[in-house]
Amino acid sequence: MIEFVDTHAHLFTTEFDADRVETVQRAIDAGVSTLCLPAINEESLKPLLDMCDSFPGVCYPMIGLHPTELGNDYDSVLDRMYSLLKSDDRFVAIGEVGLDFYWDDTKKREQKDVFSRQIEWALEMGLPLVIHSRSAFDELYAIMDSYRGRGLRGVFHCFSGSEDEACKLLSFDGFYLGIGGVVTYKKSILPEVLKSVPLERVVLETDSPYLAPVPKRGKRNESAYVPHIADFLSGLYGCSVEQIAAVTTGNAKTLFPKISGL
Repeated sequence: MIEFVDTHAHLFTTEFDADRVETVQRAIDAGVSTLCLPAINEESLKPLLDMCDSFPGVCYPMIGLHPTELGNDYDSVLDRMYSLLKSDDRFVAIGEVGLDFYWDDTKKREQKDVFSRQIEWALEMGLPLVIHSRSAFDELYAIMDSYRGRGLRGVFHCFSGSEDEACKLLSFDGFYLGIGGVVTYKKSILPEVLKSVPLERVVLETDSPYLAPVPKRGKRNESAYVPHIADFLSGLYGCSVEQIAAVTTGNAKTLFPKISGL
């Protein structure tokens, strides 16, 4: 039986309020048996954890403060998140964290500080990082490079960069590229870039409700669409969908040992 892991899905958001149970069932029916849910801010934690309580063994929570969610009180928000992280062993990763200078580059110092603090959480707790990066590659790489060799592992979520960027990111041992619906888009450079990326360094994701793959592009994305991504990758890597599923699911379980009970 084919088994997929959606390593990044925001199924706890309001977009799914009307059919959340059905959405999860569609994913399971499609072979997507494990769903990893990244936090965005403090407010997202309750619906996220409630969803994980409702679907034990299927949904797994992460904790983190997204770089575009920094308010003036981010210090206290981080303190409260850290306390929750220390007291609740359900979290499978620190995420979604990173740098984003696309929408607002006026808080570069604050974003770097928050990212570095959450990297320290990952080191302390032995958890992987789920990293968001947009219009901030050089700054993010410099921060990551300063932690090189300290045992960090994680995923560069929603990767859509160049071959050179992929090479640099994969120079960090224990890190994977999160590949989603963008790879199926007509103008995407990812198919060419992935020719130099071993499948053993790839995990699958949807980033639901965003970035639905072809042939669902333009619709609300959901975890049941992971097989469309796998089907596209099977053509790209010249192997069966079953092989794509086996390798990427194995990668996900290595990256997130808590999802496989290790």
